[in-house]
Amino acid sequence: MIDTLDRCIAKGIAVGIVSGSDLHKVKEQVGEALVNKSLYTFSENGLYSLKNGAFFSQKSVKDYLGEDRLKKLINFCLHYIADLDIPIKRGTFIEYRTGMLNISPIGRNCSREERDEFEQYDHKTGVRKAFVEKLRAEFGDDLTFSVGGQISFDVFPKGWDKSYCLQFVEKDFDEIHFFGDKCKPGGNDHEIYEDPRTIGHELSLIHISEPTRPRLI
Repeated sequence: MIDTLDRCIAKGIAVGIVSGSDLHKVKEQVGEALVNKSLYTFSENGLYSLKNGAFFSQKSVKDYLGEDRLKKLINFCLHYIADLDIPIKRGTFIEYRTGMLNISPIGRNCSREERDEFEQYDHKTGVRKAFVEKLRAEFGDDLTFSVGGQISFDVFPKGWDKSYCLQFVEKDFDEIHFFGDKCKPGGNDHEIYEDPRTIGHELSLIHISEPTRPRLI
């Protein structure tokens, strides 16, 4: 991946990363070297943003929702997960991030093998899809629920999807190409993939050695 990025930079192509994960997990997933080489790193869909490795913008879901509504949303999710009958559960079912909540029915503390097994189980049974439908009915007026990755989905205010980051780059480039693998409706790449400001490229499953599927803009 670093070699590919170096070749892009050598050709004068500006490269950035946009991810729903927080910055710590982005560095875990793609490697700190890749983050350092990228012109932009938009963690949490751009709600915590770096340019040339330096922080420049942040926005908080807590400030948007307020403590009472945030607590109601978290309590609803915990009750739902407690009653959910799936083969295994681990820990860290809700991860609070600066710009969103990440909800995982199995729990983010599962192993790599358990993660893969849950992805197959979810594909057959639609666990995350059903969870999202319940949340959308209860809280969906101004929130977006976006399924991504293998084990979780994100909850954030409408407009705070990955297309949020485009405001920081749209005036600086004649073309913005986006590469992602969750581009269908309901996937966490869909909004930026369909955005008229980007040229979208949908990728199938990417088989690489690192445990990640990086997204480049």
